[in-house]
Amino acid sequence: MAILEVRNLEKSFGKTQVLKGISFNLNEGEVLSVIGSSGSGKTTLLRCINFLETADSGKITVDGDVIFDSEGDKKLSKKEQLEKQLSIGLVFQDFNLFPQYNVLDNVKLALKVRAKKRPDFKKNKKAIYEEIDLKAKAVIKKMGLEDKMGNYPCELSGGQKQRVSIARAMALEPKILFFDEPTSALDPELTGEILKVIRELAEENMTMVIVTHEMNFAREVSDYIVFMDNGVIAEEGEAEYVISNPRTDRLKAFLSKISD
Repeated sequence: MAILEVRNLEKSFGKTQVLKGISFNLNEGEVLSVIGSSGSGKTTLLRCINFLETADSGKITVDGDVIFDSEGDKKLSKKEQLEKQLSIGLVFQDFNLFPQYNVLDNVKLALKVRAKKRPDFKKNKKAIYEEIDLKAKAVIKKMGLEDKMGNYPCELSGGQKQRVSIARAMALEPKILFFDEPTSALDPELTGEILKVIRELAEENMTMVIVTHEMNFAREVSDYIVFMDNGVIAEEGEAEYVISNPRTDRLKAFLSKISD
């Protein structure tokens, strides 16, 4: 059963149509890589699924729950959108950490926001916050940053900042984890450490959608690849096949440019 279903998703900014009827499925435990040139609609697709943008039309279903349906009778309230958003992790290319908070507090922040929605929060506030503290520390340790919990973002390398960003998303135990070009803001020597973290998550059967320009990585870690071009899915299929046997001239040109 598909954990993510996207049907006929469309999005325009002014007169520019960025998404033109995007449809795909993703099964639980699979890794989907979305590739394509800048401006092809990759990031807009992720942002629409995560409610950072609102699609103009289409339907999105996550784990059987319809989270967006332009033709449906029932629209999600802002509160319901926030709840759905917290269940879908997103790792940004530019980290998006809060500079005034240390590593531990950056990871705990979203957990605290979600905890305040619990009906027993006021009664069990202390115990809930202790639980959040333990969960945040565990996921930070998993990212290899246990010695950096008290450090602030300005005291971290780019790779460390991105690992904090991943820890923050993982702490929410998302059903799907999205990465928007997670290595694009990193120096080449730091790229490897982030790709290693993502490989390890894939080995743990974390369901992921990754926008990336790292073709060798996409071939290795992905079950499925979608190639977007000018707002449409121009090619899709099993990772090895799509990269090794491009059918369209556009994908051939893209892969040639990436490998140069």
